[in-house]
Amino acid sequence: MNILIGQPKIERNLEQLKGEIESNPTVDLILYPEGYCTYRELDELSDLAIQFNTTIVLGYRDDTNKDRVLIINKQGDTLLTRRKTPENELLFMQSSVTDGAEEYGYLLCWEIFMGCEGLKTHEHLTIIFNPIGVGMFSEEQFTEWTEEARKIAMERKAMIIGTSHADGSYRNCGISLPIAYCFDENGEEVFLSKNDTRTRVLETDSRVTTFV
Repeated sequence: MNILIGQPKIERNLEQLKGEIESNPTVDLILYPEGYCTYRELDELSDLAIQFNTTIVLGYRDDTNKDRVLIINKQGDTLLTRRKTPENELLFMQSSVTDGAEEYGYLLCWEIFMGCEGLKTHEHLTIIFNPIGVGMFSEEQFTEWTEEARKIAMERKAMIIGTSHADGSYRNCGISLPIAYCFDENGEEVFLSKNDTRTRVLETDSRVTTFV
């Protein structure tokens, strides 16, 4: 499977996603950050998934401006959508979905710190996605976040992939370290990126990553 991992700037009208899906029509799945778009763009995302035969995974804002998860398959069907789990609560379900031969797990942003417990009932995960809203606010947070991802990959025996926006800071703290990462099912680093916002395509069988 070829997965495109984007780190777009915070924007409207799906401009970077549309450009990347048009420029990379052979990718099987596109992963974008939390809050990349709103409910108003959902029909357009569905049309793009159908047109380019590509699964789309990201986070969006609903009509109450709350963050939600989203997986749209190649047929344009919404496989998964639910609200983001509030901090200090148990992970909201549903947090996995089957798409053909694949079972995907989904942890939206800080839900990664609820993931080991919340994903225990899902026995056959292939890939866990972690769309992140904005970059890390410190080197310490970057380390904590990625080590938690590594731990989940090893515990669940599944690849885990995360990505944030290229810009924007947590609660306007003024510091943003854009992040993209992937660990394999053994917790080995496939790629680990900080302050490098280039778009990548990961071939999951060979574990080769290329910039596009």
